[in-house]
Amino acid sequence: METPNTVTPNTVTPNTVTPNTVTPNTSTSQTSTSQTSTVGVQELGHIVLYVRNLGRSVDFYANVLGWHQILDNGPHGGAAAFSGGRTHHELLLIEVGESAAPIPPGRRVGMYHFGLKVGDTDDQLREMLARVKARPDLTTVVGMSDHTVTHSLYVRDPDGNELELYVDVPGVDWKNDPSLFATPTKPFSL
Repeated sequence: METPNTVTPNTVTPNTVTPNTVTPNTSTSQTSTSQTSTVGVQELGHIVLYVRNLGRSVDFYANVLGWHQILDNGPHGGAAAFSGGRTHHELLLIEVGESAAPIPPGRRVGMYHFGLKVGDTDDQLREMLARVKARPDLTTVVGMSDHTVTHSLYVRDPDGNELELYVDVPGVDWKNDPSLFATPTKPFSL
């Protein structure tokens, strides 16, 4: 029986992934069989969000966040796509209308937030904060955090989806020390 990855406080035990090879985590006390495969998750490709009002959401993602829009209204209407250039699209918005049920408040099953790297410095994150604060009709700031590996600004989009807008902290070598990702969150302000 395969054992899933485990995360304990201040310790991360990731899968070992090399090109064309995936080796399951074997660091737990249960027996695990190592396998070699040519298939496995290589990257997060894209996110699809249902939105109430496509125009309002496009205004937020394109004009506030500065995401490059590559599709306007889609072949069948009611859709917009965005890409940072890494792949064909990283975000697809599909309009479902104003009568759609809202995201329920509080703890629930489902997505908590998704993260978007918005620059390389705290000054760039500060600039993003100013852009967000200039559009209270589209977005709300819900927090800021120092995660050791990132400095993060948390906002809600026009439909209530939470986004983490972040910059990587220069000089933090998380690639060689993945445990840095699991350090306790610290207060942060810009």
